[in-house]
Amino acid sequence: MSEVKLSSLFELEKIEEGLYRGQSWDLGFRALFGGQVLGQSIAAAYQTVEPDRTIHSFHSYFLLPGDASKPVLYDIENVRDGRSFSARRIKAIQNGRTIFDMTASFQIAEPGLEHQFTDMPSAPEPDTVAPDIRFYEDNYDKLSQRMKEALSYHRPVEVHTIDSANAYVAKKRDPLRNLWIKGRDELDAPLAMHQASLAYASDYHFLSTCLQPHGLSVQDKSLRLATIDHAMWFHKPFKFDEWLFYQMESPFSGNGRGLVQGKIYNKQGELVATAVQEGLMRQIKD
Repeated sequence: MSEVKLSSLFELEKIEEGLYRGQSWDLGFRALFGGQVLGQSIAAAYQTVEPDRTIHSFHSYFLLPGDASKPVLYDIENVRDGRSFSARRIKAIQNGRTIFDMTASFQIAEPGLEHQFTDMPSAPEPDTVAPDIRFYEDNYDKLSQRMKEALSYHRPVEVHTIDSANAYVAKKRDPLRNLWIKGRDELDAPLAMHQASLAYASDYHFLSTCLQPHGLSVQDKSLRLATIDHAMWFHKPFKFDEWLFYQMESPFSGNGRGLVQGKIYNKQGELVATAVQEGLMRQIKD
């Protein structure tokens, strides 16, 4: 299979006003990768707002598992257009059913009070950290046929997890994970494309951080993991084809759910985005 580009995933077909269709990638997971509907929802919503407005936050719920073998339809509702802000509601639909719901807010750029009360942790340079894809390439013969076919869809996003050797081992450790991410291909595109790309990548390894203090791995067949909701705030412009540092932390799990928070910095240490996700984290007993 020829190389695929992440930007192609956000090139949506316009069906009519407020209605768009996006093609799906099968990443080898049990269901459609959640990052896909996050990124495509942003790309679709951007087509309905004035060009001087950029997304600053979204809040979303995953309602049903998506089918990676089928395209996704995006229905955009214009909730409000104000002087400074615009709000959109996005429904992702498959087989006539809503599988995902997002509310997104866009804003005109304006000056204001600024502060940053968080520091990017010290970390090795991304080029000195082994790429996550190498683990799968080194264990290619052990992969299922579906995962072998899916590898080409993982390569457009470079993920370099710090201390990744332990990330694949089921042992108890603090619910913290640090990684570098960026797009493989140069992205000469408006900020909207960089934001859609980061939303897509923000779902990588996120919920599984909650498993670490329990000594469990995502490969454990007794586990049922599924994203319930995902929220994100964009603080500053950034480029997704440049390295970003993603710090993940899970402050709580209980009642069959896990909560994880993420801070995303550029290489200058500026906080460019924040993400929060809660997911189902259920262990099935025999």
